[in-house]
Amino acid sequence: MSEHIKVGGETTSDVDHIDFDDNRLVADLSGEFDAHLAILEDALGVRIDPLGNRFAVSGDAGARSLAVTALKSLYEKLRRGEAVGTGDVRAAAKLMETPHLPTKSKVSPTVSSATPSIKTPKRLITARTPNQAAYMQKLGSHDLTFGVGPAGTGKTYLAVAHAVGLLLSGAVERIILSRPALEAGERIGFLPGDMKEKVDPYLRPLYDALHDMMHPDYIERRIAAGDIEIAPIAFMRGRTLARSAVILDEAQNATPVQMKMFLTRLGEGAHMAITGDPSQSDLPAGQMSGLSDALSILSDVEGVAQSWFETSDVVRHPLVTRIVDAYDRQPTSQKR
Repeated sequence: MSEHIKVGGETTSDVDHIDFDDNRLVADLSGEFDAHLAILEDALGVRIDPLGNRFAVSGDAGARSLAVTALKSLYEKLRRGEAVGTGDVRAAAKLMETPHLPTKSKVSPTVSSATPSIKTPKRLITARTPNQAAYMQKLGSHDLTFGVGPAGTGKTYLAVAHAVGLLLSGAVERIILSRPALEAGERIGFLPGDMKEKVDPYLRPLYDALHDMMHPDYIERRIAAGDIEIAPIAFMRGRTLARSAVILDEAQNATPVQMKMFLTRLGEGAHMAITGDPSQSDLPAGQMSGLSDALSILSDVEGVAQSWFETSDVVRHPLVTRIVDAYDRQPTSQKR
């Protein structure tokens, strides 16, 4: 006889019941017109019937177990005072597929090895897909981590969250965020304004990530003090980045020479994350991307980790996943 999870109430041969004690939270858990339950049903192949404060979960035994675990996880999130939206529900369903994450000999104090999460002043950042969970573990256990895959998969956001966690815990003294400005050649001289005004538009995604995790006045103070630096890759030449959390975003637009220069800036006590999507390079036709080059050269180097994301890891609007898939189905000759 198969085993069943019993979380309050009765358990029949093909139905598990789970009871919750807060009517208001149960309503938030279900979502408007039970939309959250419908997402779990579709993702996990079960049926969930709300019966007041009790949910009846029917279907395959394994799927029922996953659904009950997802419901409990989402309810605990609501009990902590956190909001639960459709994205959180989809994430909970995806995380049911997360394999056991092995404990590393070196794990960042900002990342939980059991449930990957990072606490920042404004929010608790948690993994929303199995690949994100693995990525967060690698960020915490390696000095150099590559996050590679399509837009919207959280590569840069999670890397910034990890950097913020390291800074606030005192594990590093500063955060350095960089990316190629405009194109790999960094042809920004025609833009009006001083250098900061020229490059800021291209670094805005990094500012946005910081502002999602820390309060604006605090960010400005840390920038003024030099504890947070956001600059184009060209500004890294000749420097040694010690005791720093360093991130290179949009790395597919760096040339191999730029990439080697950036990687060799790594100093004592530093942690580096390189993020990008090799399929979205803006380099001239025929020019190898520094990201693709580095992934190949460093694939077997000790201390270097690579995390690869897929369209199923996209955590933006669900339509983004379908858009990326549609573009990927185009013949190679039609791709940019």
